[in-house]
Amino acid sequence: MNKNKLETISNLFEGKEIRSIWNSEREDYYFSVVDVISSLTDSDYNKARNYWKWLKGKLHDEGSQLVSDTNQLKMKAKDGKYYKTDTLDTKGIFRLIESIPSPKAEPFKLWLAKLGGERVDEVFNPEIAIDRAVDYYRRRGYNDKWIKERLNGIVNRKELTDIWKEGGITENKEYAILTNEIYKGWSGMKASEYKTFKGLRKESLRDNMTDVEVLLTDLGEIATRELAKEYKPYGLTQNKEIAKRGGKIAKNTRDNLEKELHKSVLSKQNNLNYQYLDENEKLENKN
Repeated sequence: MNKNKLETISNLFEGKEIRSIWNSEREDYYFSVVDVISSLTDSDYNKARNYWKWLKGKLHDEGSQLVSDTNQLKMKAKDGKYYKTDTLDTKGIFRLIESIPSPKAEPFKLWLAKLGGERVDEVFNPEIAIDRAVDYYRRRGYNDKWIKERLNGIVNRKELTDIWKEGGITENKEYAILTNEIYKGWSGMKASEYKTFKGLRKESLRDNMTDVEVLLTDLGEIATRELAKEYKPYGLTQNKEIAKRGGKIAKNTRDNLEKELHKSVLSKQNNLNYQYLDENEKLENKN
């Protein structure tokens, strides 16, 4: 993960240092658990560390998976040296907050949501996501026809993942591998590389595509879905071959279009009104 690492992010929540590492492959942040606890409980590092030691035991006895989801990553301490530190990803931190009684819980959730591009309510109640998505797209200037097609694309994607599930795909990393095969098949880039190409991090890749890019992505996934229905691959290896074929079908369409246009259809264009300036999460408003 070293190549994906961000240095310490300081003084982002009420003057408290919250150390974080950005993993571009998983497209998520990993936060120091003790730093978060220190911020929520207004305690120093040693007290927060002791609190975490107690809380880990309590969560373990309750059968919580939160402790097993913890990753130990090297983070820079105040003495300038790097030490293994308990970290959780964004969703893990949301769950951690629920285990700590603190008047700062809600402000911290909002801060975390803003930093990570998450919507707090959707983490705990996914049913509101659809209504929120429609309102969000309308505010961004998308018309209802586009919104309907976007939501239909989400449904089509769900049909594909359901077929993958029937074909023995159960791990999130396997779904990501197959998705990357489709992307690589027609664009030459994995999803994470495509995001970097467009200047994105946690933002939705499809929401920042041109209509042609969306069309080619949909075509690759629909072709993969139909091929999987026909040939019924099982397991990661067989499904990867089908995903490559689906991506190649979209690539053929891309090649034909580019031949007529005499230019690439891949675009660095995105719909953000800000841009990342450096690895310390400084943002610049494009407007």
